[in-house]
Amino acid sequence: MQVSKWGNSLAVRLPAAVVAAMDLKEGDHVDIHVVGSRAFEIEKRPDAKELLARLRKYRGRLPEGFKFDRIEAHERRRVFLRQRPAGRRLFDH
Repeated sequence: MQVSKWGNSLAVRLPAAVVAAMDLKEGDHVDIHVVGSRAFEIEKRPDAKELLARLRKYRGRLPEGFKFDRIEAHERRRVFLRQRPAGRRLFDH
């Protein structure tokens, strides 16, 4: 792969074998992670359909009739914060 100038950035073109192996299409988002001083790995970000499919796997795991109430959750947090020992922040160990 050759590094090329693209505006104020640098870019590389992915070989067709990588594109095919990762099932990449124009517009897909990828994350690049450095894994060594001279190596990196590419990870395809899940698209909306994939994320929705992952969420659907959890369908039915909440108690029947469960309804999230943000006001109630906020109140539970306020009560929790009032009950903690004085002088300690929430994330102190």
